[in-house]
Amino acid sequence: MYKLVYTKTAVNDLAKIDIVAKKRIKKKIEEYITSPFNHAKKLTHSRLGDYRWRIGNYRIVFDVKGKDIIILRIGHRREIYRK
Repeated sequence: MYKLVYTKTAVNDLAKIDIVAKKRIKKKIEEYITSPFNHAKKLTHSRLGDYRWRIGNYRIVFDVKGKDIIILRIGHRREIYRK
């Protein structure tokens, strides 16, 4: 089983999202951490992170270090890759 680690940036990103989307994201992340690579896509440019999950219109960018999943960014699909 993997352990979730949120960066400060990810926590700030999550605070900006509305409550309905936040609940959906949390529920899906709990499902995905049992086998994270089955639902993940490798990012072509690793400037943000190595992998991403798609949850509706939102993207969760993360890295995996050992048994830790490090959540780097959470954002809407049209804005997440711009920064």
